[in-house]
Amino acid sequence: MEITNTQTSTAAQNVITPPTESASEISSDFETFLKMLTVQMQNQDPLNPVDSSDYAVQLATFSNVEQQVQTNDILKDLKAQLGLSGIAQMADWVGKEARAATAVQFSGAPVTLFPSPADSATEMDVVVKDATGFEVARFTQPTSDEPIEWAGVDANGVPFASGLYSFDIESFDGDTLVETTQAAVYATVREVQKTPAGDTLVVFEGGSTVPASDVSAIRAANT
Repeated sequence: MEITNTQTSTAAQNVITPPTESASEISSDFETFLKMLTVQMQNQDPLNPVDSSDYAVQLATFSNVEQQVQTNDILKDLKAQLGLSGIAQMADWVGKEARAATAVQFSGAPVTLFPSPADSATEMDVVVKDATGFEVARFTQPTSDEPIEWAGVDANGVPFASGLYSFDIESFDGDTLVETTQAAVYATVREVQKTPAGDTLVVFEGGSTVPASDVSAIRAANT
């Protein structure tokens, strides 16, 4: 007996694999996948039918992909909700002073520095830089992590102009520079914001910013 319509396309003979489009496309194409599977069953070679276990594998594989996509979407939503919750909790920071390694707005009042010299340092220099990164002053201090008061005046006692200043701590072992770190200061928080990447930034008076995770202390603003 002659059997007709035994030829089938290469796509019908091969195992269907889940599409590799974006997550939204994968999650919306399950019905299309079922239609393709039905067509495969209708057009298979009767002399060489696809084993039923292959269908089960195809269904299970696509179902797993769809479930993973849905799980990822849920996690993204949770992350966004947690981020908004964190922003709301940190709103109380605005107007207070946060301690972090950042530039500080100087307006004539002394600035307290919190250095972190290298463990191997035998001496350290405090390097004062303006908003452009230009070195405007340098002085040597005993190697310690104790707070340092910067009066905001030059070697002749003339006050520096108001503006943003940062403070580098250069650690020396003898004459060898072994490490440079930025001293932490207290600066007034003006804003807390969320970046498109999901990170939380603290914006200080003067415009300097640091990740919220870099803030080591919060206190009421000096009046």
